[in-house]
Amino acid sequence: QVQLVESGGGLVQAGGSLSLSCAASGRTFSSYAMGWFRQAPGKEREFVAAISRSGDSTNYADSVKGRFTISRDNAKSTVYLQMNTLKPEDTAVYYCAARRTAFSGRVDRSPNVYDTWGQGTQVTVSS
Repeated sequence: QVQLVESGGGLVQAGGSLSLSCAASGRTFSSYAMGWFRQAPGKEREFVAAISRSGDSTNYADSVKGRFTISRDNAKSTVYLQMNTLKPEDTAVYYCAARRTAFSGRVDRSPNVYDTWGQGTQVTVSS
C-alpha cells in the first residue's frame, strides 16, 4: 500500500496559480488510479480531479474544468494538480487519494472508493 504526501499549498491572490504535488511511497504507483479532493470548512469533501493509472484518462469537477489540470509522472511516483485562475471559493484543504485498480483507464469521482489518503495541504485564495 502506498503512502501519500501532499505539498505546494499556500496563500495566493484571486486569479493566481498554484501547483500541488502528491508524492507516493512504494514501487507500485502505476497500479493506482489517483484523485484530488478538497474540503472547505463546514462542507463535505468534494471531488476535484482524477487520473487513470496510465494518465491517459482524466476527469474534472465542473467547478474546476478549464482551470485545473491533473497529471502524473509514474517514474517519479507523483501526481500533480496545476491550479490556474484561482477563485476565493477554491479555498480548502486539498487531499490526494489513491485507489489500487486492475483497470488501466479507470477514473473515479467518489471519495468512497479510494483506499489511501494524504494528510492534506491548505490552499487559501484571497479576494
